Amino acid sequence: MGKSVLVVGSGGRCHAIVDALSRSQQVDKIYCAPGNAGIAAQVECVAIKDTDVEGLKAFAVEKGIDLTVVGPEASLAAGVVDAFRKEGLRIFGHTKSATRIESSKEFAKQIMARYDIPTAAYEAFDDYEQARAYVEKKGAPIVLKYDGLAAGKGVVVAMTLEEADGALRDMLLDESFGKGRVVIEEYLEGPEFSLMCFVRDEKLYPMPLAQDHKRAFEGDKGPNTGGMGAYTHLPFITDEDLKYAMEKVMIPTAKGMIAEGCPLSGVLYGGLMKTPQGIKVIEFNARFGDPETEVVLPLIESDIYDIFSAVADGVEGAEPQWSSDATLGIVLASKGYPGSYEKGAVIGNTEAVDAKLYHMGTARNAQGELVTAGGRVMFVVASAQTLEEAHAKAMAEVAKIECDNLFYRKDIGHRAFKK
Repeated sequence: MGKSVLVVGSGGRCHAIVDALSRSQQVDKIYCAPGNAGIAAQVECVAIKDTDVEGLKAFAVEKGIDLTVVGPEASLAAGVVDAFRKEGLRIFGHTKSATRIESSKEFAKQIMARYDIPTAAYEAFDDYEQARAYVEKKGAPIVLKYDGLAAGKGVVVAMTLEEADGALRDMLLDESFGKGRVVIEEYLEGPEFSLMCFVRDEKLYPMPLAQDHKRAFEGDKGPNTGGMGAYTHLPFITDEDLKYAMEKVMIPTAKGMIAEGCPLSGVLYGGLMKTPQGIKVIEFNARFGDPETEVVLPLIESDIYDIFSAVADGVEGAEPQWSSDATLGIVLASKGYPGSYEKGAVIGNTEAVDAKLYHMGTARNAQGELVTAGGRVMFVVASAQTLEEAHAKAMAEVAKIECDNLFYRKDIGHRAFKK
């Protein structure tokens, strides 16, 4: 009898998780709550919000779900893992307590300080005047982070004191993300990269390294977004760098979380930077990164159900096997994103795309046509033996998609191309 799996979430990351599970020899039935138009073409979607813990739990019980896999941080922070485990249900993801490594920037910094994990120097404030005085003393550039979940938008890299003051007013006086504190960090320089690991207690299995592109426009210009593309095969990160990141960052963090009484049991995402002083942590996330997941999971050659199961059950699993191919993905976003944008633009010719096509923000209109329904709409991911080949293929496939209200960057991966 094949296994049934419930995937919680709705974006491109969850589409990539669903796609990886659909390649499992053991999985018979996949549900996604709430899913999106692209996921619905692949598996059965159910209209349950990803933060409706009781609704998700009742569905899992009713359908006899063998395993639940959680995508978004909001679900983890809502305590979905705690509720499922209390009910005796198998689930892949961190407890609410462990999710604080993402849901509280200050908690994450305290863990790093306590367990000697390399990161930027910082202070935390809830008073605007004190925070402003600290910023003026330190000078710009400087980094300001809202201490809570802000859907990837609570970080400002202020290049001037005026910009820093605007961000402090936004976070502390206007409470744009809610009432909370602000973590102020020293500004670091160097290439950023993402290291994701499957983790249960102190056992970690690293995934291929990836780098995303946050800025909206080519040449890394324009406002920060949730990510306009990503790729694997990073020539500027050596095997020694990866070894250092595992031994000095990821493993000590997992051990530190055990010591704090909130062990990890899902994905630990390290947003890292290779500075002139060595590799340092920019941020931790408590789940698969987005858009990095969409370029990493297509490379998995192991049965991902086995990996999710081993982590959920807290047992020793087999080392995941990965393809040596390079992957590169290009996001198609609504014009105007990350500012205001229109929804409902018709998308055509997607069936002609000969690459992974992950839906991020799509829906069906009353006529059954595929339409835009978010800021980031689709993600085209191509794989090849070299990054240059993957880029050329992704560009060719993106060009097939017909929609008047989408834009994309043509230079994804540019930092890695041979000069």
